[in-house]
Amino acid sequence: MLLSISTDLFQHKTLKEYGWIAFQLGVFFLPSTVFISALFLLFAIIISSCSNTKFYLNDLWNYPFIISALIMILGSFSAYSGWLAWIGLANWLPLFWGFWGFQYYLQTSNARKRIVECFVAGTVPVLVTGLGQIWFGLAGPWQVFNGLIIWFIDNGGEPLGRLSGLFDYANIAAAWLAFVWPLSLATLLQPFLNQSKRILVFVIAIAIVCSLILTDSRNAWGALVLAVPFVFGPSRWYWLLPALGIFLLPIVLAVFPWIPSDLQLFARKIVPEGLWSRLNDMQYIENRSLASTRLGQWNVALNFVFERPWFGWGAAAFTVLYPLRTGQWHGHTHNLPLEIAVSHGVIVAILLVGTVLALLITALRFGILNDVASQGRNLSITIFDRAWWAATFVLVAIHATDIPFFDSRINIAGWILLAGLRNLVYELQSVKHFDSKLPVDV
Repeated sequence: MLLSISTDLFQHKTLKEYGWIAFQLGVFFLPSTVFISALFLLFAIIISSCSNTKFYLNDLWNYPFIISALIMILGSFSAYSGWLAWIGLANWLPLFWGFWGFQYYLQTSNARKRIVECFVAGTVPVLVTGLGQIWFGLAGPWQVFNGLIIWFIDNGGEPLGRLSGLFDYANIAAAWLAFVWPLSLATLLQPFLNQSKRILVFVIAIAIVCSLILTDSRNAWGALVLAVPFVFGPSRWYWLLPALGIFLLPIVLAVFPWIPSDLQLFARKIVPEGLWSRLNDMQYIENRSLASTRLGQWNVALNFVFERPWFGWGAAAFTVLYPLRTGQWHGHTHNLPLEIAVSHGVIVAILLVGTVLALLITALRFGILNDVASQGRNLSITIFDRAWWAATFVLVAIHATDIPFFDSRINIAGWILLAGLRNLVYELQSVKHFDSKLPVDV
C-alpha cells in the first residue's frame, strides 16, 4: 500500500519537472561545488528511478556493470588494501546506478543540448579562477556558507605556472576543459543563434582554448585538435583535415628527433619553445629513473595484474604497493584500464573498458558523426550529438595516459556523458531498424 502511494506520488508531473531542474542545476554546479551538485543529482536520480518506465534489468548495457559490481564487492573481502578497497567502491557503485538514472533526463536531442549548455555555462568559474590565478595572481581559499563551499585557488597554479583553477591539479583541470571544449565549439557553431549569444559563447570558447594551453598538459593540447574534426563532421573534412595538417606540420618538425637539424631549427623558430620542449620529453627521461616514468609504472602494474588477475589487490593498492617495489611514490598507474585491473582484476577491467568502447564504436557504426537524416523519422544528427560523442571520446582517450577519473567531478561528468551516449545509441539503432523495413522507393 505504502509502495503504491509512493509510486503514484513520483509519477506526478511536477516532481518530474523538479527532477529535470535538479539535474540541470547538478550539472551546472558540478565544476564549482561537488557537494551541492551531488545533492541536486541525487534528488534527480531518485525521481528518475521512481519514474523510469525502463526496468534496469531490461537493458543489456547494464549487465556488465552489475557483474562488475558483484566482483568488486567479492574482491574487497580479501583485498590487500584493506578498508581502502571498500572506500574505493564509492568511485564506481553509485555511478553504475547513475548511468541508468541519468538516461531518464537525456532521452531527446533538445535535452542533451540543454545539458551541453549547462556544462559550458558551469565552466565559467573554472575559466575565471584559472586565468585569474595565472594572469592576475588570484589566490584563495574563498568560502561561503561557513565553509560549506571552499574554493582552493593557488596563486600561479598547481603546479606553479600551470593553470588549475578550481581543481587540485593542472591535469585534472585540463581533463575538464578538454571534454567541455567540443561542447563549447558545438554551442558556438550551432545555427540560428542570435548575435549577442554567439559573441558570448565565442568569448567562452576562446577562454577555454587559452586555459587549455595554460594547463601545460599534453593531453589537453591533443584534445584541442582531436575534437575539432568530430564536431564539424566528415562532410567538412575535405578542407578541415588539410588545414589541421598544415597547422600541425611545424609542430611535428619541431618535436620529432629524426627530422633534419636545419629543418628542425627552422621549425623551432616558428613554434613557441614552451610548446615543442614540453612535447619533446626525451631530454627529461635521460635524467629520470625508469620507475618515475609512465612506462616504468605500466610495467610494474602489469606485474601486479599477473600476480592477482581475478579479483585484483583492492582499490588504492597501487599507491601502497608501488613504493614497496620501486622506492618511488605514485598515486595511480596513469592508465585507467591498468588501474582497474590492478584494483579489481582483469574481468572487471574488460567488462568496464569494453562496455565504454562498445558504446563509442556502436554510435560510430550507426553514423553518429554523419550529417544524415532518417527517411522514416526525419531524424537529423545534430552538431550537439557529434560534440557529445567527441567529448566522451576525448575523456576516454585522456584516461589512456592519466586518471583524472579520481576527481569526483570528472567521474560524474564522464558517467553523464556515457548515459547520454547510451540514449544516442538507442535512438540511432531504433531509426536504423525502422528504416531497414521501409520500401526502397520511400
